[in-house]
Amino acid sequence: MRQLLSTFAMAAAIAAGGIAPAYAQRDPAYQAARQQGQVGEQPDGYLGIVGAASPELQAIVNNINIQRKRQYTQQAAASSTVEQMAFVTGCNLILRTAPGEKYRAPDGRWLTRGADAPVRDPRCL
Repeated sequence: MRQLLSTFAMAAAIAAGGIAPAYAQRDPAYQAARQQGQVGEQPDGYLGIVGAASPELQAIVNNINIQRKRQYTQQAAASSTVEQMAFVTGCNLILRTAPGEKYRAPDGRWLTRGADAPVRDPRCL
């Protein structure tokens, strides 16, 4: 638990410090898929596909998730596991979704963000 809290602190510092992760550079195809509700953030820190996927959409999601895993691995090397880093980032990415965007709730359902805070894993700070 102590290490998980340490990981949360690291992720919060990264977010607050304005460090731009590789996956934050969004291409227009990704932005369109996100706005159309075809993709969404998941609690595990990776992007998911809502419903059926075209080969092009699957390639976009795979590319983003590969970049995310690379970054989680680099960040985790200092003080946590890749899974812990991905989880903490997933908590933060879901929190930063905009109204109308999709995200996956802890129970596995895809939800659309409303004006209220999204439903997140209770372990998220």
